[in-house]
Amino acid sequence: MVKAHNYDNSTLLLVLFLYTVMLTMQNEGLSMIKRIETHCHDDTCPACVIAGDFIFLSHHAGGHNSTDVTHQTRAALTALTKTLQSANAGLNDLVQITLYLKNRSDFSRAREVFLEFFTDGLYPARMTVFTDFINESCLCMVDGIAYRCKDHQ
Repeated sequence: MVKAHNYDNSTLLLVLFLYTVMLTMQNEGLSMIKRIETHCHDDTCPACVIAGDFIFLSHHAGGHNSTDVTHQTRAALTALTKTLQSANAGLNDLVQITLYLKNRSDFSRAREVFLEFFTDGLYPARMTVFTDFINESCLCMVDGIAYRCKDHQ
């Protein structure tokens, strides 16, 4: 025996509308997932992937001409900011950031740079990881997740 579900008309209309939107997007070759062009000359690594209201940011680094972690942290956060701007978002939209450092002793200096970029005190959740990098001169990288409600743009 098949059990019948009791849906009101507004629920059925919403389901029909969403199904129609999905079919239209598929027919027009549109996707709810958008990839922003790479920033690191590696086509397998987009600068970010936008999925609905979420922005998943790839690794961002920079300033490798200097051996100063504060310089490299500024460069990484500047690059991250530019990618967020290309997705119509900003640092205030970050909900999570991961700070990757080569040297444990650089943590407090890298942390101080965050005060320059998040001046309103609205910090994202942060995790710090100590690791090696493919680029030997790299001391710092960041990646993260942002949330941008499209209804409030």
